[in-house]
Amino acid sequence: MTEVDGWLARYEETHNDLSYPFVYWAAVPIIVLGTVGLLWVLPVPGEFYDISPLLNWGSAFLMVAVVYYFIISVSLAIGMLPFVIGIASLQIWLAQSDYSAPRVSAGLLTAGIIGLWLGYRNQRSIRPVLQDLQMMIIGPLWLLSVLYRRVGIPL
Repeated sequence: MTEVDGWLARYEETHNDLSYPFVYWAAVPIIVLGTVGLLWVLPVPGEFYDISPLLNWGSAFLMVAVVYYFIISVSLAIGMLPFVIGIASLQIWLAQSDYSAPRVSAGLLTAGIIGLWLGYRNQRSIRPVLQDLQMMIIGPLWLLSVLYRRVGIPL
């Protein structure tokens, strides 16, 4: 069993009996977007800005995630690139807009957590939601792996 198979199997064990899978599927990317947004607005050392004005804790998180994705599965990593680029693009747009990036990101994170909880509603526990937050980097990868399996793309 490869590393990606192990992570995906572990993640899938707790996601077989979702009450509302469509809510869960929407909540996972929203949580990632909100979390990256909150990381994006955190203060950074001046050395970050010297390297690139786009280097911050949120963009660093996305870069680490992409590197990790490539380590565990090249095909899934390639599939995740549009998602990661989309998140980065939305964060760049949000930072330049008139909206309050911390408030929007906190709202997205809150909405995503509520969506996770609704997805697990039949379990009547917050524990699965907390476990999903811990495995946030694997959640979108698992969603993509489900799509890959449905259309026959190898992991």
